[in-house]
Formats: sequence, structure tokens, C-alpha cells
Amino acid sequence: MQLPVQSQSTIYAEGWEAAAGPEDLLEIARSADRAGFGYLASCDHVAIPRRLAPAMSTVWYDPVATLGFLAGVTEQVRLLSHVAVVGLRHPLLTAKQYATVDHLAGGRLILGVGAGHVREEFEVLGVDFDRRGAVLDESIDALRAALGPDEFPEHHGKVYDFEGLGQQPRPAQEYVPVWVGGSSPAAVRRAALKSDGWLPQGDPRDRLPAQIERIRRLRDEAALDGPFTIGAITEPLYLGTPAWDVGRRTLTGPPDALAESLRAYRAMGVHQIQVRFRSRSRTELTDQMAAFGADVAPLL
Repeated sequence: MQLPVQSQSTIYAEGWEAAAGPEDLLEIARSADRAGFGYLASCDHVAIPRRLAPAMSTVWYDPVATLGFLAGVTEQVRLLSHVAVVGLRHPLLTAKQYATVDHLAGGRLILGVGAGHVREEFEVLGVDFDRRGAVLDESIDALRAALGPDEFPEHHGKVYDFEGLGQQPRPAQEYVPVWVGGSSPAAVRRAALKSDGWLPQGDPRDRLPAQIERIRRLRDEAALDGPFTIGAITEPLYLGTPAWDVGRRTLTGPPDALAESLRAYRAMGVHQIQVRFRSRSRTELTDQMAAFGADVAPLL
């Protein structure tokens, strides 16, 4: 699941999150660990322009700091950047940050990357917004090298060129998985050909089969047969019968009904689902998480 509190877009933030803070993040992370969740995710925005602030808000915690903070209070749950806009930073800087997170977390990092969409963020940092796709493509290659086993990684490209510069600590994992986020044609192609997994952005159920088929076709044409993780973001969930208006899109009901609905994702070829629970408080959220882990997850 995506962590609440750390990003508060009006599209999905609950009312109670506005007054929440570090203690809430800690308890939610511990709850996810206890309940057996696969990963917790944190978003990446440096600064939100005034024109977008009413919808996006300006609450966006730094993902490296947030995931590092939670690494020390969790043991099993993986830590995902969903997604890091890696084109805003030199790959050696990104590698230093996320290698340290993986080292501190004992090998639980998944590096989710994306192209970004806020032009002003790029401009204020002196990065070419219009070339962000090409820069991301090369950044993935550079990060493969910089997050690999070599103390002195090497990469020679059009945008970045480095060798003979050592970085320790190395990641705890021998191989850090890289997932690409986004649902545009370019993002889907990038995910299929350059990454270990796809994180869709807003694809409803009826759009997923065609996207998944395109990924499979692209990988077949490129003769890529290694492990590949296809994700999906589910509809909002509420386990049980809500006593308040949770919205018409929210899936509600007993464990078996929710599980039956969610198993449709597996039938499409999805490997992992990202869930979000409607809630009016941190306690209601963690109760929903615990119930999902105990009563729904075993049915999946």
C-alpha cells in the first residue's frame, strides 16, 4: 500500500491525515509489518507550484528520508519509492541515497521510478522537462550500474558519464529491483523493456488487460524472459459494512466477497496489488489493515 500522510493530494487523502505526523506513520508501518503486507510506498515531489497546490497540496514527504525512517521500525515489509523522479538528480546521488536505505533495511528496497509531470520542479532545478523521458531511460541504465555490486560503478552515456568513483555502503541486496511507474505508451514501453516491473497509474480494471498484453508482446519481441512483476492499484476498499459514506467506487463487504473481487486481478495476469482503505482515523485504518491481512489476504 501507499503510505498515507506522506502525500496528501486531494484525490485520495483522508481528512484525518491533515493533522497526522511521524507517530502515525510509525504505527501504520508497524501495522503493515504485522499484517504481512508486501510493501509500503512513498511518493516524490520536490516542490509544488502554486497553480497545482489546491489539488495536489504541498504535503509531500521526501521518500528517502521517509523510507529510511521506517526501515528501523519494520522487519519484513518491503520499502518502495512510488515513484522516485530520478531524472531530477544525478544517478550517483540517487544511488547513494537508496543504497543506504537498502543497507539500513537489510535488503528490502524496491526502486520505483517515473518521468515526473510537474514542469516547474524541473525548471527550478535546472533540468530539461521536455527531455525527461530520454533522461529517465539513461538514468535507469546508470542506476543499474550504481546499485550493483561494484564499489566503483561505471557508466558512459549521453547524459551521464562516471567511473573510478567509489560508493559504500553497497545495497544489501545483490540486485535491487527497479519498477517503472506510469500508464502512458512511453511509460509502458519503458517498463516492459528496461525494468523489472510495472506500476500502473490510474488504469481501471477494463484497461489493464490491454496494457498487460502490450507489455508481454514488447518483452517477447525483445526476447526478454526474466522475472517481471505486473502491478495494479485497486479500487478503494472497506472491509465489512461501513456506517458512513465511503464513496460509490469503494469495494465493501465481508472477506470472501472482497477476495473474490480482487482475485480478478490475478486472472488478468497481475502479480501484486496496491490497496487503499477508506478511513476516518488512524485507528480505523490500522483496524482495516489488520482485518485485511488476517481475513482477506489468505483468500488471495
